[in-house]
Amino acid sequence: MKTLLISAVFAAALWTAAAPAEADDCGEVSIAEMKWASAGIAANFDKIILEKGYGCSVTIVDGDTLPTFASMNEKGTPDIASEYWINSVRALLDQAVKTGRLEQGAEILADGAIEGWWIPKFIADANPDIRSVEHALKHPELFPAEDDPSKGAVYNCPADWSCQISTANLFKALGGERNGFELVDTGSPKGLDASIARAFENKVGWLGYYWAPTAILGKYDMTRLSFGVAHDKAEWDRCTAVAGCLRPEVNSYPVSRAFTLMTRSFASRDDPVTTYLRTRKWDNATINEVLAWQDENRESNADAAMHFLRNYESLWTKWVPADVAEKVKASL
Repeated sequence: MKTLLISAVFAAALWTAAAPAEADDCGEVSIAEMKWASAGIAANFDKIILEKGYGCSVTIVDGDTLPTFASMNEKGTPDIASEYWINSVRALLDQAVKTGRLEQGAEILADGAIEGWWIPKFIADANPDIRSVEHALKHPELFPAEDDPSKGAVYNCPADWSCQISTANLFKALGGERNGFELVDTGSPKGLDASIARAFENKVGWLGYYWAPTAILGKYDMTRLSFGVAHDKAEWDRCTAVAGCLRPEVNSYPVSRAFTLMTRSFASRDDPVTTYLRTRKWDNATINEVLAWQDENRESNADAAMHFLRNYESLWTKWVPADVAEKVKASL
């Protein structure tokens, strides 16, 4: 802890003085590129900043949630996972940090990964009384089902996703069917996205499950509704997330937290670089915009990272000292 405090103070002094911050001994660095787009983009802008700003030599390697954690924890490689969702490995991560194998960097998703039921903003604006799921379920006429407009529709998430279970249980707990709604199986992620696209094209209401950060929420202006209660983890584990639960209660979705993970051997070798990795984070609104650009233009994670660095300079330049920012900008 004392070493970390000294490093933080030293890094702060460098920033204040705007002295050169290149990591002369940065050397070889490996970064896991996870399989979802926001994490892949983060891995690639980390690569650019570390190479162009700090003089590192960076290799991107394939990553996924459990294999990457196991490899970093047991083998000490890769050095960095830029965006790692920690909820599923919380106990294991705490133990790895405690025993000195891994370190936790910045909470890169500043808002967390958010799940919930959403409606188009144009519906929310036209109906200011609808601010909760309970309010929305009083108005099936505003959210007509495509196959039977006499009923309202709640669009569920794809089959075999855990959110399909929780959404079905919440629909039951809230009396969706009793209120004149049907739960619509969208079949696939593309089916869910297409249902939102059609609603916006036709300017009709849409109510259903979605999550952030995502390209869809960067493309379409949506409002997340409150469930009127705080997240109850005990109830979630007992029933909300359990298929076929007989007596579900109203609950809220948990916020999934995503951090940067580093191996201890890497984190202890270069203060300027690890200071950056403990500092930088971005919000869901920005991520949604970048993901939407990537989706619309069918670009790679590396291209989306370049797009972010070229178009969001006011954000990322706050993450690094001025001399590092100038080197990165000169390379773009």
